[in-house]
Parts: sequence; C-alpha cells; structure tokens
Amino acid sequence: MTHRSHTAQPAVTRPSDRDRLARVVDAAGEETGAITAEYGILTLAAVGFAGVLAVVLTSPDVQSLLVDLVSGALQRD
Repeated sequence: MTHRSHTAQPAVTRPSDRDRLARVVDAAGEETGAITAEYGILTLAAVGFAGVLAVVLTSPDVQSLLVDLVSGALQRD
C-alpha cells in the first residue's frame, strides 16, 4: 500500500474591497496636488497671453489697422 502525503495547498483568495480601495488610495496619493498645480500653471499662461494680447491690441498701429478694416467692411460700394 502506498501512502500519499498531502501537502496543504495555499488557498486562492481574492482581495477584499477594502484592500482594493486601499491600493487605489495609495496610488492616487502619489499624485496629490498635481492637477491643482497644472491648473495653476495653465492659469498663469492664460493671464500672460491675455496681457500680451492687450498690449498688442492697444498699440496705435494695430488700432488704426482694425479701424481701417472695420471701416472698409462697413462701406458700401
């Protein structure tokens, strides 16, 4: 008679919802504040662009060009 020794097989378990949530929170914690910083940089870039645009549009040369363009469009031939 042969005798088989049974070795215990590890039980296959699935991670609990709590474990999965903890992993998601840990992964998200590495980038905390990154989106806020991106919005801040984007806002600064937009303000800088608006400042340059305001300076260009208020220059006398550009104002006369715009007045001539609008006047020409409104004149009927």
